[in-house]
Order: sequence, then structure tokens, then C-alpha cells
Amino acid sequence: MKNSWQRAGLTIGAMIAMVVTAACSAGASQEQGGTTEEEAPTSLQVGLVAEPANLDFTTTDGAAIPQVLLYNVYETLVKVDSATGEIVPALAESWTVSEDRTTYTFQLTPDATFSNGKTFTAEDAVFSIERVQEDWTISLKSAMDKVESAEAISDTELQVTLNEPSNDWLYRMTTRIGAMMTPEGVDDLANAPVGTGPYTFGEWQRGSSISLNRNDDYWGAVPAFAEVVFRYFEDPTALNNALLSGDINIVGTVQAPESLAQFEGDDRFQIIEGTTNGEVVLSFNNSTEPMSDPEVRKAARTAIDHRALLDTCWAGRGTLIGSMVPPTDPWYEDLTDVYPYDPEAARNLLAGSDHPGATVRLRIPALPYAVACGQVVQSQLEEAGFTVELDQLEFPSQWLQTVFTDADYDMSIVSHVEPRDIGAVFGDPDYYTKYGDPEFVELLEAADTGDETAQVENMQAAARKLSEDAAADFLFLLPNLMVADADITGLPENAISESFDLSSLGTS
Repeated sequence: MKNSWQRAGLTIGAMIAMVVTAACSAGASQEQGGTTEEEAPTSLQVGLVAEPANLDFTTTDGAAIPQVLLYNVYETLVKVDSATGEIVPALAESWTVSEDRTTYTFQLTPDATFSNGKTFTAEDAVFSIERVQEDWTISLKSAMDKVESAEAISDTELQVTLNEPSNDWLYRMTTRIGAMMTPEGVDDLANAPVGTGPYTFGEWQRGSSISLNRNDDYWGAVPAFAEVVFRYFEDPTALNNALLSGDINIVGTVQAPESLAQFEGDDRFQIIEGTTNGEVVLSFNNSTEPMSDPEVRKAARTAIDHRALLDTCWAGRGTLIGSMVPPTDPWYEDLTDVYPYDPEAARNLLAGSDHPGATVRLRIPALPYAVACGQVVQSQLEEAGFTVELDQLEFPSQWLQTVFTDADYDMSIVSHVEPRDIGAVFGDPDYYTKYGDPEFVELLEAADTGDETAQVENMQAAARKLSEDAAADFLFLLPNLMVADADITGLPENAISESFDLSSLGTS
């Protein structure tokens, strides 16, 4: 969930020049990962933890849906390159930006078709952009407010005009709001997605798995695997055992880092360790007592020993950041010193607040990282004088309803994995964190409309204000930890997009 503004893009270098098409265009090689289509294994089994509530990310928040569907079933005009973090061509072969930075002209591939057989055209792109503005209900849709108009110049030329310059908009088009759809394919998004991607939706065995089938009519490079099955496990031990026994080929997100030792030194497996955009946030409800009291929030931040927490609940794997910005973003600053661990100062801050001995409801999703960290947070807060009522909520449905929608909580713990989501999580006073400080919002707006230097300076100022206001506590940045069969190729070191992108995977 998060909306973490995670992956690099236009903001990393103000990509205002035309970007030429890459090898994924119509003439690209039909080989992936050293495996030709004829030699491709039949199936790839990927083990994950968080199963989607449904398949409609236009009306349902959370990262589990785009993890499976984005780039695989739905494609975007542009996407994030997992190796470099840069914006690269996808359905758009190239694009130019006007001198005043408000008009984008995209040249689209003429070869793409939807899984229902309809040819993808600029009219579908116009439909998709306008539908985000008019029909989507998730909070991320606000990024499309920048669009003043979208026009199909021809079947393969799209012109998008913004109401003001934006450093962020093109990057947003790499995320789920940039998913290209067709009017004939949106009748049952929750169960039957229709896209142009290398895979088509197969079958959903609820509570167990989601399968995707190779799209043999795909316009680009043929994916290596004829079928990919995403299998869901509630228990980290069961997830690891499934790999050890050969039931799955990849542990997509390691949920018990301390268990990696059982795979180390075993030549049947490979371990991938990199970084993500997944800030594990100790969320505060800034609108209700006691967390509306700044002194209570500061006491909570000062009470947390982040190094001890990371060592205890995630085997020391991860990065302490002190903010809502990962080191892969160009405006990252290490803000871990804003509220250093000081239990005596925490006790004094709480005692001197309007809520001494405050009772807080820590309502966490029943996910391994949240459960493990929740117990540590409870203990450390109670040492500072808080009374903590720890409550585990089924994820996604119960947590999304109780915490995310109803804001019926004081604190929670969740990893916000969406790219560059500092504004989405904290810029809207109606979002579940209930922050939306006007000065913070102004800094975000100045960062978006200014030049590259202004963007970095204002984003850094916004991140520091957020941290100093103690709008939340930032426990750590999740690492990208995967374990896979040794012959799987193309696994990304860093997970810096919303998608578990299957297009680069193959076997050696």
C-alpha cells in the first residue's frame, strides 16, 4: 500500500528529451533469459504471501493486485527498468515533451492487441487516461489530475496536455494508473482482466493461487514460461518448505529472513538480496487523540530502538532511513538522527503531553513482518510509559476496512511499497494517516512544478518536515529478498516497481 514514490524516472534526470525505442519493440529477439520459445519450461511457480482481495486495482487499494497484473497482463505506455530505475518505452515506442513541459506526444506501437483480439490504439490510451479521472476510486488516481486533455492524433499518436509542468506525471504513468485498457474489456475487472501484456489471466483458485498463461499473440518478445502460477502461503515456514520440496521455483518475498541459512551453501538455490521501495511504517492516526498530540507522536518515535527492532524482527536485513524516501530516490537523505532512540526522553515527552500514560490501539495486518515488528514496538512503547493494545487484523480485507478505510486505529504497521508515495500517504488529509499539512503539500507541489534542482530541494524539505512533525515513524526499508532455483535467470536485484515483472525471467 503505500504509495511510496519509489522508482526512478523523469525526476531522476528530467527526461525531457525524446526516448527512442528499446529492444522490446516489434523487431526484438524472441529469446528471453537464454531460453527459446521452443525450449521454454512448461510452468513457473512463484510463492508469495499477500493474496489480492480481487483483481480490480481501479477501485481496490493495495499492492497485491499490480504485483501480479502490472506489466504482465496490463501494459503501460512507459515502464520502469528494473536494472536502472529509468523510464523506458513500453506501448509507447518513443515520446517527446514540449519546451514548456506541458505537452507529451507519444508514438505508439502499431502491433499490440488486447487479449480479446482488439487492436490497441491511441483511442484506448485516451479512454484509459480519462477513465482514471472519472471512474477510478483509489487514492493514487489523483496523479492524473495533472492531465488537462488527452487526444488521439492518429491510431498510433497520442497527445497528452498537462495543466502545469510536472516532474512526476510521466513516472506515474509507469504505475498502475498508467495501465492501458479498452472499453470492451472493463466490464468485470475484478475477475477477468483484459490487457495487451505477455500473459493473459488464467485461473484464480481463491485462497491458493492465481495463474497466468503465455499470450501467444503478444506483440513483443515471447516470455519464457508458458504458464506462471502465483501461489499464496500464510506461513513463512510453509513457503520455504515449498521451495525446498520443489513445489515452487521462487520465493518471491522471503518472510523469515533468519531462515535464509538453510539455503546458503546449497547449490540447488540462489539468493537474491537487494533493496525495495517498501518503507515499513509505524503509521499514526494524526486526526484523533492521543496521536493528534505532537508530543505523543514525538514520544513514540523517540521510544523506538530501530536497530534493535530490525535485528529482532527482520534478522538485521534492511535499511534504516528515518523518512518516507528510499535511497534509490535522488532526494534521499538519512534522517535517522531526527529522533534518536532515547527512552528517558520518550518518557518525559509522554509525561509532559496532554495524554500521559496514553493508551494506543496498535492494529496491524496479519503479515509476517508486521506481526514480528508489532511485538517489538509494543514492548518498546510500553517501556516509555504507553499502554499498547495490540490487535492483529486479517489482511487484506479486514485491515483495509478497519484501518485504511475507517481509520479506526491509533497506530498500525504496514509496508508502503508503491513508488514514490510520500505525497499519496501523507499529502491528503482524508488518507488513512490523516496528515495533509498545508506546508508539506506546498513543498510537494513546488517540487513537482520546478526544475530538477528545485525538485530535489523541495522533496528533501518535505521529507524532513514529515519526519520532524513525527507524522509517522519509519521503522526500516524492506530488503528485496528472494530465493529461487539455481537455474532461474533474470531475477531483479532490486524491486523498484509495483510489478513482479515476468518478462525477463528464463532458465539457464
